[in-house]
Amino acid sequence: MSLLRRYGVGKSAFLALIVAVLVLIAVLVLMQAKAPVQQPQKGITLRVITRHGYDILDVAKSEFLASDYAKKYNIVNVEWLSIDPGEWVDVIKASASKPGQEIDVAWGGGPTLFDLLVRQGLLRPIDSDLVISVSKEIPDELSGAIMKRTADGKLLWVAAAISSFGFTVNTNYLQKAGLPMPDKWIDLANETFAKTLPIPSVGTADASVSTSNTRMFEIILQDYGWVKGWQILTLLGANARIYDESGLVRDAVIRGDVGVGTTIDFYGYTAQLEKPEFCRYIVPSDGSIVNGDPIALLSTTKNPEAAQAFIAWVLSTEGQKIWLDPRVNRMPANPRVFDTPEGKKREDLRIAYENTMKVLAINFSDEVASSYEQSLIWFFYSTITAVHDKLQNTWEKLAKAKLDGKISESEFLRLVEMMTDPTKLSFKDPKTGKVETFTESYAKSINEALFTDVDYRKSLIEAWKKAATARYDMILEELKKLG
Repeated sequence: MSLLRRYGVGKSAFLALIVAVLVLIAVLVLMQAKAPVQQPQKGITLRVITRHGYDILDVAKSEFLASDYAKKYNIVNVEWLSIDPGEWVDVIKASASKPGQEIDVAWGGGPTLFDLLVRQGLLRPIDSDLVISVSKEIPDELSGAIMKRTADGKLLWVAAAISSFGFTVNTNYLQKAGLPMPDKWIDLANETFAKTLPIPSVGTADASVSTSNTRMFEIILQDYGWVKGWQILTLLGANARIYDESGLVRDAVIRGDVGVGTTIDFYGYTAQLEKPEFCRYIVPSDGSIVNGDPIALLSTTKNPEAAQAFIAWVLSTEGQKIWLDPRVNRMPANPRVFDTPEGKKREDLRIAYENTMKVLAINFSDEVASSYEQSLIWFFYSTITAVHDKLQNTWEKLAKAKLDGKISESEFLRLVEMMTDPTKLSFKDPKTGKVETFTESYAKSINEALFTDVDYRKSLIEAWKKAATARYDMILEELKKLG
């Protein structure tokens, strides 16, 4: 007996059931084909232009990507763009025309660099309630230095860390070399530190590659005035080995390659932790400043919410803990981090923070510094770094003549003035054809052109190098005549 008969199902009814099932399957297949395919949401990669070293960036990346901020805003990666400060504007502008390569955030590099971005229209006002809320935990100013930049009531950048500027010493080196403990900026330009030449006892970084050292040079100029300031900068450079990264100055002091190096404070604290028996960080008694090191949202971002989530994390107590890491040792901008369990373990940094608030702060103007910063950078490079062998050899002979009693104090001071006074260095301006000297007013007048006109900058660098070389040769000739 067939199954159809057993269950009382007629043949025609069975065929109708089969057809209905096939039609239902066909409808379901068609519906599935027309339904939109649900693609998994793609994670966001933030691109951050920065002056921070990878000792900071490696810690920040791992901590941020593990945070609730990253998870909530679907941020799966952070790409660091470690770019020399002179290239920031061009790199940021160029990113706008490269889909998927737009830069979202700028982080670290000092106020004058960020104020340059403001003038170039490259910062987008921060409008995230998340950032605005946490930024209230950051003081508006510290020791006379602003920690936030606003325009028309809109927040443009916020300090993510604070810094002072000074030098780190290796006491073992100084003792063995018979050199005194420096206390002031001007000490690093003293002929005493020339007695180890041609082996330099001082370390510094070139202004064209180090925003922190540029800031120190600006401090010296505003503390001592244009002419005396350039005398100090020139002789400091003559006493020094000039490095192409500020972190290398710190490393040289730790190793004992030099006895003293111009460093931002957290490099000094790192040196103290690594070599507590030898290394000390010193805030110069002739004055320093406290800087807020900014973070900002860029106008080129295509991910403003995610980018501001990153900014909020950096400013929060959670993000501020990265500064407490022994590999980093920076002072936070948000003092509430010292109330966390991690903060309570870094009593040394809390004390350093409090001491920084007591720094002998000079009357420093960001606006003045910005008005000649490009000129400072390229004049330093041209007359000190690019002709360093000639400069150092000249200074070695001049200092030795003084130390050996071969020339009088008055002759020594006369030759130092000839060698270092920027207002007595004559050169031809390649754009105007006029013979100029490097006065403060001239430096301000060409500042913008040095930034925007690469050909002009290159030509002026060559003119400055030629003039500086001729001046150092003239000092050597004078020394021959004197004995």
